[in-house]
Amino acid sequence: MKPHAVTLLCTLMASSPAAFAGSSLSGNLALTSDYLFRGLSQTWGDPALQGGADWNAGRLHAGAWASNVSHNSYPGGGVEVDVFGDVGLFARGDWSACAGLYSYWYPGANLDRARPPLGSRSLDTVEANVSLAWKGWTVKYSRALTDYFGADVEQGYTGSTRGTQYLQLDGTLPLARRWSLSPHLGYTDYRRGLGTPLVNGARDPSYADYGLTLNYSPKDALRLGLGISHATNDAFYAYVVSFRDPVEVKNLGGTRAFVFLSATF
Repeated sequence: MKPHAVTLLCTLMASSPAAFAGSSLSGNLALTSDYLFRGLSQTWGDPALQGGADWNAGRLHAGAWASNVSHNSYPGGGVEVDVFGDVGLFARGDWSACAGLYSYWYPGANLDRARPPLGSRSLDTVEANVSLAWKGWTVKYSRALTDYFGADVEQGYTGSTRGTQYLQLDGTLPLARRWSLSPHLGYTDYRRGLGTPLVNGARDPSYADYGLTLNYSPKDALRLGLGISHATNDAFYAYVVSFRDPVEVKNLGGTRAFVFLSATF
């Protein structure tokens, strides 16, 4: 699971305006059974080791985060490195808002390293985002400033996927002193579809994802989680072909369960 830094910061500001003051540096480390990003597996169902650092100084927040990913989706690269920054727009009572930039880098990954090789194309992506938080709930909108993870004409799309949008709603529902539920809803709206449909006729990669995670914190800095996630549009994501081996096919969406252990320090 990816920590949504902007979502987290805005939620904290909504619960405590004091988050606008002072400076702090923190780190995070996690082990998860499956790295799901917007409902789709980035590790082809395998575990992931993840970690990052966050710097907060008043209204400003910046950080970096990394995880292993699958060579099947990112040929030539097995690591994702995210660098992000945002600014708090306001914090009044239970309400707060943030705006920022988020970049996804895949060192060494390029479509010319696929088998067979495709045209040279990076999968790096940059998004702008804005979020609004109220108590334990956050709604966030992200918009791609580049092609969306390499999807463009060379991959069969009708044009640039710059402008692809993601809208999400995340919440935290306290159950007991150390237990909570985290519901999630999201929708990915691709700017373009495929020019030539898949063999099943699917052209549009847009989809919804939703999930629910049960969290337990035996200590304040430690969290155990058990969750379930579902991504729609099986016609597009149930039979994804590997970039490394065109014979290998995987369902990257659908319904997926996961467990994780995370720590902050």
